[in-house]
Amino acid sequence: MSRILDLQIVNGGQTTASLFHTRKRDGADLSRVFVQVKLSVVDADRSETVVPRISEYANTQNRVSAADFFSNHPFHVRMEGFSRRIWAPTAGQSTRETKWFYERTRGQYADAQSKLTAAERRRFTAEYPKAQMFTKTDLAKFENVWDDAPHWVSLGAQKNFAHYAQRIGAEWERSQDGFNEFYYKWVIARAIVFRSTERLVSAQPWYNGGYRANIVAYALAMLGEVARRRKQKIDFIAVWAAQATDSVLGGAITTAAALVNEEIMSPPTGISNISEWCKKEACWQKLVAARVPQLEQSLPAGFFDLLVTQEDHAVVLRDAKKTQQIDDGIDAQRKVLAIPASDWARIQKALAANGWLTSKEDGVLKIAMQIPSKLPTERQSKILLQLIDKARLEGVTLRK
Repeated sequence: MSRILDLQIVNGGQTTASLFHTRKRDGADLSRVFVQVKLSVVDADRSETVVPRISEYANTQNRVSAADFFSNHPFHVRMEGFSRRIWAPTAGQSTRETKWFYERTRGQYADAQSKLTAAERRRFTAEYPKAQMFTKTDLAKFENVWDDAPHWVSLGAQKNFAHYAQRIGAEWERSQDGFNEFYYKWVIARAIVFRSTERLVSAQPWYNGGYRANIVAYALAMLGEVARRRKQKIDFIAVWAAQATDSVLGGAITTAAALVNEEIMSPPTGISNISEWCKKEACWQKLVAARVPQLEQSLPAGFFDLLVTQEDHAVVLRDAKKTQQIDDGIDAQRKVLAIPASDWARIQKALAANGWLTSKEDGVLKIAMQIPSKLPTERQSKILLQLIDKARLEGVTLRK
């Protein structure tokens, strides 16, 4: 073995770190220390599905959450990128813009501050307030309640996330363009509404301190169902712009929450465990049948002014997808142009020697070999980035 590319330690990181620090800090002689290793060589085109499963099955002796296995999926990488560059509008009387911090990997928010000075830490928390940090399991809650799945949210963070990850993975495979800046802002608005609902429920006189998570999930799902029956959606972009829920939406939420509380506290005959009842799809179906019509009649007229038609929403979605396609193309071209022509020549030589190139791919590579005299188009740049993964399997490394 002469070279290993993209080495990932799936199980044994603690052992590796201990040996490294023992040698570096204490100068220990490790020449007689041997560590048994199982080495898995994974094709680049299968890494997104295989590596998380290796992680899962190799860590059965320790509690590692389902969300941790999904953290390297490109969807989460993109969400992390949005959170680091998109500023949220100022809220209320504040004049300071802030960002929301998406914690793609566990402990990322704390790690980002661990080596900062006191002054740097203050600047960091001013830019990324702790109240605006959210995790992958938080994201799954924010989203699933609006997708007819409050019973999934009631299953708990990890099981709910597993449902969410499966859905997002399938949608990503069909089209990545839907996960764009508009989607990110939409998600943050849903986070604002979700957390506002938690506070509102806790403040209600009828709330006795139990089942808040279930009440929140079902109350928001019911509002979503009311809008859906009218072929409308809540205008979450208005929430994003205000960075808060207004009194009308707050009133609608408390009305829905009261109905949910009344319903789940009187489960069907033979059911005594309310928490377990809320995990059943039958609970959601019963609420939809018995309480959604009642809720629709109870909501103030102002609530319906907060809705946008599904047709108008679809137009915005199409525009956002087109923008994301342009952004993806520009990003691919930027990455390609950062690689010198000599590296593209090495890639072409390695892949051609093994018959791994189609005539189209060979032609695109020959354009890249003439950078900067010739510049690949955005579409050609996407092909070139895929060829990099092929080349890595042949041991071709790119110069830094």
